[in-house]
Amino acid sequence: GLANYDYRVKYPKDPRYHELDEEARVWWVYLDEASDFDNDMVGELGDSLDILLVFAGLFSAVLTTFVAQTSQTLSQDYTQLSSSYLEEVTALLRANGNETTLAGIPLTNTAFAPATTDIWLNGLWFISLTLSLSVALFAVLSKQWLRQYMSIITGTPLERVFIRQFRFDGLKKWHVQAIIGVLPVLLHISLVLFLVGLVIFL
Repeated sequence: GLANYDYRVKYPKDPRYHELDEEARVWWVYLDEASDFDNDMVGELGDSLDILLVFAGLFSAVLTTFVAQTSQTLSQDYTQLSSSYLEEVTALLRANGNETTLAGIPLTNTAFAPATTDIWLNGLWFISLTLSLSVALFAVLSKQWLRQYMSIITGTPLERVFIRQFRFDGLKKWHVQAIIGVLPVLLHISLVLFLVGLVIFL
C-alpha cells in the first residue's frame, strides 16, 4: 500500500537534531532505494551472464572438437613417415639381395612444413577458442563479484549504508559493468573467427 512508497508513513519521523543519527529515517530510506536499485541491476547482469555462460560453454565444447582434429595437420604424420622408412628399408634389402645399385632408391623425405591454409585455420580456431574460454572465465568471476556484492550486510543502518556504498564504489572502480558489457562482443568475435575458419576448412 501507501506505506511501501511513502517513507514518511513507513518510518517514524526523527526527533529534532537527530536526523543523521545511526538509526535515522534517511538511512532506512537510502537502504530501501539502494536495495531496489541493486536487485534490478544485479538481476539484469546475472541473466546476461547466465546466457553467456551457457553459450560460451557449448560453443567451446564444439570448437574443441574441431581444434582437436585440425591441430594434427600442424605436425608430421609419423605413421606415414614410418611406412616410408619401411619401404626404403625393403628396397635396400632387395637391392642388396639382387646386387643392384643403391643409387636409384629414393630416400625418405623427412622435411615437413604445414600448409598455409592449415596454419590459418588452426590460428583462427585457436584464437576463437581462447576468446570463448576467456568469456566463460570472466563470466564466472563476474557472477562471484555480483554474489559478493549482494551478500547480507549487518550492523546499524548507517553502517550498512557505508558498506553498501563502499561495495558500489568498488564495482564502479573495477568497471565490472563495463567488463560484463564487453563479454558478448568478445563472444561474437570468437564466433566470427570460427565461421571464417569453417569457410577455409570447407
